[in-house]
Amino acid sequence: MAAEEPEAEQGGEGGHDLLAMLPRLTQLSAAVNRGRLTERAMEAAGVSVDRPAMSVLVILHVAGGPLRVGEIASRMQVVGPHVTRQVNELARRGLVHRVADPDDQRARLIEPTTEGAAATDRYMRTVLGCFGDALAGWSPHDREVFGRLLARFVDDLTAHLDSFDDDRPA
Repeated sequence: MAAEEPEAEQGGEGGHDLLAMLPRLTQLSAAVNRGRLTERAMEAAGVSVDRPAMSVLVILHVAGGPLRVGEIASRMQVVGPHVTRQVNELARRGLVHRVADPDDQRARLIEPTTEGAAATDRYMRTVLGCFGDALAGWSPHDREVFGRLLARFVDDLTAHLDSFDDDRPA
């Protein structure tokens, strides 16, 4: 019995495909970290903040508008106080500032300053350039399929992992 695992432990039908995928996910993570993509992009952008602070700037950039701390935290999948510390440091450096929420004057939104937006643009150009170089030999169809499937995988995995939090006793 030990020589043959039940199908459920292998990931169900197609479990061998899942087993083959795990080392590739680890390899991807290692390649990005070993290649120091984040650090190189921050250096090229002239931004000297830590990774979580850069994540805040990227989330604001992708959002295309100011966000509440709670929304940034949700998108980063962290707790609010963690984001508040990052926002305070970014504000101290002049990269973000707080503005009144037009829907609730008591609340504050976080938005990048002109300097923060420019630095994030430089950072994003470096990151996207690296990914673009890696995909340069791919057909437009392959790039589209990869993007669609990657988005689906990340969304489905995130939702599945979030369901673990729902199962915890209150």
